[in-house]
Amino acid sequence: MSENHEYSGSSLDSSRSHSSLQADCENCFGLCCVALPFAASVDFATDKDAGQPCPNLQSDFRCSVHSSLRQLGFRGCTVYDCFGAGQKVSRVTFGGLNWQHAPEAAKQMFHVFPIMRQLHELLWYLTEALTLQSASPIHEALSLALDKTERITHLDPDSIMKLDVTAHRAEVNALLLRTSELVRAEVHRQKGASGHPKIYNRGADLIGAKLRGADLRGANLRGAYLIAADLRGADLRGADLIGADFRDADLRAADLTDSIFLTQAQLNAAKGDVYTKLPTSLTRPTHWSSSEHKAST
Repeated sequence: MSENHEYSGSSLDSSRSHSSLQADCENCFGLCCVALPFAASVDFATDKDAGQPCPNLQSDFRCSVHSSLRQLGFRGCTVYDCFGAGQKVSRVTFGGLNWQHAPEAAKQMFHVFPIMRQLHELLWYLTEALTLQSASPIHEALSLALDKTERITHLDPDSIMKLDVTAHRAEVNALLLRTSELVRAEVHRQKGASGHPKIYNRGADLIGAKLRGADLRGANLRGAYLIAADLRGADLRGADLIGADFRDADLRAADLTDSIFLTQAQLNAAKGDVYTKLPTSLTRPTHWSSSEHKAST
């Protein structure tokens, strides 16, 4: 990959579109394959320290086993999503500086990348919140938070490394919580006499839960552990899914069209099929079943 490859995603207005917050590996120097550590587990076939290139990473920053990652035990790679932080750090923060050719900058680049990833995740949520009509009472505050976050992503490497990310996340999360409340309250009003969904506390333990065909419209599932949960045919419209753990959750024929704060990484970790309904900003994972047998509700 050439260092002078033109990159057009550096304008401050780029954050207004979800498309600019999706990974563009062609414009990244394989940062997720180098900067991040992983340990041998069900998700990774081997150990790797932070800052150590993955043995599958080629000199052109492409993965030599990309088409066979799951079969070779690297499922974690297929789930990960940087929200476009990789190309931002590679092309904007470091101006196209290649860590292979400039090893003196490598350590700093590898420290900046996970911080940028957190910032871009916040941009994803804020961008979505601004599309939600129910959240219109706080659109101005959301817009200001988005602008502030985007400006931070354009700071120099030293300034980004000094950032109190925890404090900034807390500031943004307060707005996301309010957004969730407004959206779910509207869902409950529309449901009327049909009642409210069961109340779940943040981080609810729903591992392996039998929720097939469940009416989860407007449910608060923030941070819920839905690992291997049976959600076939469940209605998750208007549900807050921020941080929910969908590893191996069965989403066949589930309706997630108007769920809020769902990410591609969450879908990539789950199971689904051609009947799973998704938000327009997300794509159907390639490993999902293509079976025409519709999950019964």
